[in-house]
Amino acid sequence: MPTYIHLVRHAQGFHNLCAANHSLPDPDLTPLGNTQCATLAQSFPFQSQITHLVASPLRRTIYTCLLSFAPALQQQQQNTTTSQDGEEKKNPLVVIALPELQEVSPLPCDTGSDIAALTAEFGPRGDVDLALVRAVAAEWTVKTGESRFAPVMERLEARARAARVWLRELGARFERENPGVDAHVGVVTHGGFLHFLTQDWDGMNPQAGTGWANTEWRSYEFVEGVGSADGEARLRETGESWRRRRGSATGLTETEQMELRVAVEGQLVEEWGVDGGKV
Repeated sequence: MPTYIHLVRHAQGFHNLCAANHSLPDPDLTPLGNTQCATLAQSFPFQSQITHLVASPLRRTIYTCLLSFAPALQQQQQNTTTSQDGEEKKNPLVVIALPELQEVSPLPCDTGSDIAALTAEFGPRGDVDLALVRAVAAEWTVKTGESRFAPVMERLEARARAARVWLRELGARFERENPGVDAHVGVVTHGGFLHFLTQDWDGMNPQAGTGWANTEWRSYEFVEGVGSADGEARLRETGESWRRRRGSATGLTETEQMELRVAVEGQLVEEWGVDGGKV
């Protein structure tokens, strides 16, 4: 059975309002951002099929996931799944915070809060799983020097690959435990990082840092399937998702994709002073 990955860019945060707000540490959603989440909650067509929710551990992405997938959370936490052999299983749905999904830049607005602050804010809710953040608590907010989270092209591609492999295994595990049931994973992350995650630079706007709008969503499958040994765990946008947003348009060629990737790498060097793999 396929695993469907529904990728979402977070709703509008206060850092999106002006460049001066980029100095805000781990900012919240704006009132408009909350409205965007409410709209997505009503319009997203796969709420009843969501089996997993995953988000970058920044506050705006966690809240976007909680608000935008509220119908799925409310329904699935009480629902059961019936496998092909007739066995019913409970599906307690929570938002899994995955550090690899955090945004590209080292700016305060793109750097997460420490684990103590996240635990105080989200721990009492019971619907946010911070275990993976807790496991890397000492390093996940470090985005300079030799950190694997620094905005260096090779490291960004490496953590995007790690995130895809993790998501593929999540789907494979669900398939093993629920034969005959498709996995539908809602993933909320950031505009810049989405290009690394999808390996797709189409529409990339250097000024905005992304080609994705706030709360825009697109659906993907793994190119080789959830059981593949492909180390890249490549994603391919579903035909339905492509037609919904692009109609009959033709995607970029491999050469055009590579040219845009090179341009992004040059921008990283210019903006963050990458020199010899260090920032």
